[in-house]
Amino acid sequence: MYQVFTPKRLRGICLFKESCSNHVCRLTKESGYQAGIKAFKFRIKNCRPNYFIMEKNGQVLLITAQNEVIEEEYIDKRIIMKEQTVTKL
Repeated sequence: MYQVFTPKRLRGICLFKESCSNHVCRLTKESGYQAGIKAFKFRIKNCRPNYFIMEKNGQVLLITAQNEVIEEEYIDKRIIMKEQTVTKL
């Protein structure tokens, strides 16, 4: 519903490479309703402001507001680029 009714210009940047709505839809189709609900709960809990980006051993990590660690391969590149721009200033 979100993707159908919310214009792209009003959507925020998802922290994750695969948007939350796409992720939940995909998992529900692939693994069933319970997997979709579990993914939805995780994303709703962790896809929020107050995260921070850190680098450890050459790997970029995103630490969510709930202290979940998200590895670089799952982070949207726009989030990493935004952080690097802020850090360089």
